[in-house]
Amino acid sequence: MIYSEDLQVRWHETDLNRTVRPSALLAIMQETANHQLRAANMDLDRLRDEQGVGFILSRVAAKIAAPLCAYQNVTAQTWVCLSHGFNFERCFRVLREGKPVAESWSSWALLSLEDRRLLKVDELEFPVTPEEKLHLGAIPCRVVTPPLAEMELVGRRAIRYSDLDYNGHMNNTKYPDMLADFLPAPTSVWVNGFSISFLQEAKYGGELSIYRAPFTPEKGDSGFFFCAVDEGGNTCLKALLTVLPV
Repeated sequence: MIYSEDLQVRWHETDLNRTVRPSALLAIMQETANHQLRAANMDLDRLRDEQGVGFILSRVAAKIAAPLCAYQNVTAQTWVCLSHGFNFERCFRVLREGKPVAESWSSWALLSLEDRRLLKVDELEFPVTPEEKLHLGAIPCRVVTPPLAEMELVGRRAIRYSDLDYNGHMNNTKYPDMLADFLPAPTSVWVNGFSISFLQEAKYGGELSIYRAPFTPEKGDSGFFFCAVDEGGNTCLKALLTVLPV
């Protein structure tokens, strides 16, 4: 079952180039998923409070065909895919004037909050019919970065109150903008794709060291690899952002 919502891009979701920030786009798509769950009487707070489980994002990849601008009318779509084992797959699409301008695939883990145990997909009854999985050929769904020793340390980032969600760690929608902050020239490009693998939570009061390396494929969009490492030396995420000039 494909769930759709019509909405209008908000001015505060755009950047200095008047295009939607990558984190805002990810939030638009995920909020549509939250609304689908609520419509199925299965919203995130009820899952947490009544069943003691929560969804944790493992991987997300998105490709953006054209920038979105303030006050444009769009349709956000989401659907679950046929999932097995410990990976719960969900896809997203944003359409403008009936044409896709952004598509995304994601993989989630279902977590028992009491003992931090991963649960299999079939341990949760999900009242939504799965649809066909999206295949994003233009950007990888699994990120393989260069060795850390070959990447440049480009800065550090503290985890603050404004980053947090109810789980007590940095919300996954915050990461694309955080990484874009460390692009060499973030004001002169727009992010037209990202792929992020989440490996460990970034918790309040912690600090991430951000490492970067250029991504220069033989064909396709160029961009940058990123790794975020916490104070204990644990890699919290690996990512790829592709960019185009404004």
